[in-house]
Amino acid sequence: MSTNRTRPAGRRDQRRPESVPPQRTRAPRRVRPHHWFADRLLAVLSGQRPVHWMLGHTIGEAYDQLAELAPRTPLRARGARPVIRMCHGAQPAPGVVEACASIAAGEQVRAMAFRLEQGPDLRWRCAAVELGDEHLQPAPSRQPG
Repeated sequence: MSTNRTRPAGRRDQRRPESVPPQRTRAPRRVRPHHWFADRLLAVLSGQRPVHWMLGHTIGEAYDQLAELAPRTPLRARGARPVIRMCHGAQPAPGVVEACASIAAGEQVRAMAFRLEQGPDLRWRCAAVELGDEHLQPAPSRQPG
């Protein structure tokens, strides 16, 4: 039996645990804010999530725009779950990202544009949303007949 308590009996390797080089690990991939928001906006505008899910993630008129668009679920498609095909963002000024995404559901492809602004707390918030020609169009009012 070995009297050396730092290595198992029969081990010939002289390295100590602290001398073993650390394993290389891949750094977690950071999700860009416009990709994260595109997923959230898609969930709301396809009816998968309620509009109040975006309450803390919007500023200005963006929540009103979502509240107006969401009940019509403009990105919902029959039979096919909508997915983001592409999402691009541009930074026209520090703390601002303007992004566009194409949303596919079956054979239907729709465009979505949105603006993100970074607050003093460094959190990104959605400041505007547009869906093709559905930007701020009021829902048809029901007039008594």
